Amino acid sequence: MSDDTVRQALRSDARLVVVEAPAGCGKTHQGSDYVSEVAGANRDRVLILTHTHAACSVFAKRTRGIASHAEIRTIDSLVAQLATAYHTGIGVTADPMIWVRQRAEGYAQLAGKVAQLLQHYPMIGRAVARRYPTVICDEHQDSSADQHAITMSMYVNGARVRVFADPMQKIFKEANSYSWDSLVGAADRVDELDYPHRWTEGCPQLGKWTLKAREALKSGGKVDLRTAPSSVKVVRATNIAQKTFDYRLGSNDRRLIDAFEKRQSSLLVLTRYNETARALRGFFDRRILLWEGYTRSALESFVHQLEKASVPGEVALAIMKFMDAVAIGFSPSEFGQRLGKEIADHCSKSTRGKPAMIQELARIVLESPDHRGAAKMLARLHELSQSEPHFRNVKLDCHREFWDAVRLGQFENPADGLADLAHRRAYARPQPPERAISTIHKAKGLECESVIVVPCDARSFPDRPDARCLLYVALSRAKSELMLVISADHPCPLFVY
Repeated sequence: MSDDTVRQALRSDARLVVVEAPAGCGKTHQGSDYVSEVAGANRDRVLILTHTHAACSVFAKRTRGIASHAEIRTIDSLVAQLATAYHTGIGVTADPMIWVRQRAEGYAQLAGKVAQLLQHYPMIGRAVARRYPTVICDEHQDSSADQHAITMSMYVNGARVRVFADPMQKIFKEANSYSWDSLVGAADRVDELDYPHRWTEGCPQLGKWTLKAREALKSGGKVDLRTAPSSVKVVRATNIAQKTFDYRLGSNDRRLIDAFEKRQSSLLVLTRYNETARALRGFFDRRILLWEGYTRSALESFVHQLEKASVPGEVALAIMKFMDAVAIGFSPSEFGQRLGKEIADHCSKSTRGKPAMIQELARIVLESPDHRGAAKMLARLHELSQSEPHFRNVKLDCHREFWDAVRLGQFENPADGLADLAHRRAYARPQPPERAISTIHKAKGLECESVIVVPCDARSFPDRPDARCLLYVALSRAKSELMLVISADHPCPLFVY
């Protein structure tokens, strides 16, 4: 049985153990159980490296009783820690996050610098290995070549390294990825988990089918819907939306979807694209919230624009772009053009009704044309959306990101605010709502009783390796029920119907 052989491999004298770990097959249990045993046997700290804050949260729950012996962090945070300690040597600022935010691929570039540092100065790698003699690498398939080199430097310098990875869950593109075959070839022991624990209390038949789907996708085949259990519902529907990535169905096509959705208390609606995720908010009459994950891309862009803004008009433009990314209804035609005109005219004309309310917002920006004024204006805009009929169509999609933007006003400068909020978010480890709409990327690591995957079309899931992985991640989130909304016009080519 794979559970037993993996357990033995983890506890063996082998210094590098690689475990292929399909979704829902007990990876976290195996890892946390091993950590508990190691921590109980000695005083050494165990380092658990993940790629997402969601995974940090899961491991934190499982190792709560031994927190003093287990350090749980993302690989990016380890890179940042090493970069902070040796910032002069690698040529970055004392706070590497400032350096990172100034570059489009900042995190990847920083990892490259740290990997080179460890290669050129082995004594640093030895010091890290002494501090963390046991290292657990979670979701290692998402590592870049540089991140992989950093973890392997600890192995080379004496640490015991346990790698959990699933090549079929590699959904984050890396310009330079490490070789899975080379890792397996270098390992002292290799094993694979194969029991679908996630589905034990839900639908065991769904778990077995999901593992078969994984094997089909991995081998270049197709997922056979004809052999799916009754817990898998297949709906064929035609998207009648005119805009790319938008999603709309006729009343007959959506009837089964609505019935399925309304009876679920634990639900993830999964889709490939951010734009479609926002469109699905409207599709479900905004009764299902977006899961925003742990990144704040719109907020980061907002901060960059505010840092460059030198006049009130540029601050207003940054606000408009931010609102377009996190909400609906605050459009240029309804609000933006008038807001820009009021700022250009310095609110010199007397107005009434809706123009007067827009003028009030413009005055806030004119009085404080910086991040504080922007934050104050956003807060006032929200008040108006809750109380004034003229603003009733302004509705938030990304609630947390919006309120983080308001909180920027508490800081001396927006960059400091962005860094502080990211730090707090990392340790707060927020969880998704019980019912949520999410991109598949942001749902990685999550599980739910029921899942709707929409749309299952040729654009979202073409016959490509990356789409095969993405489809598998989507299929494997549901513990009890799964609904697949198949495009009637352009069906996903990865299914046998």
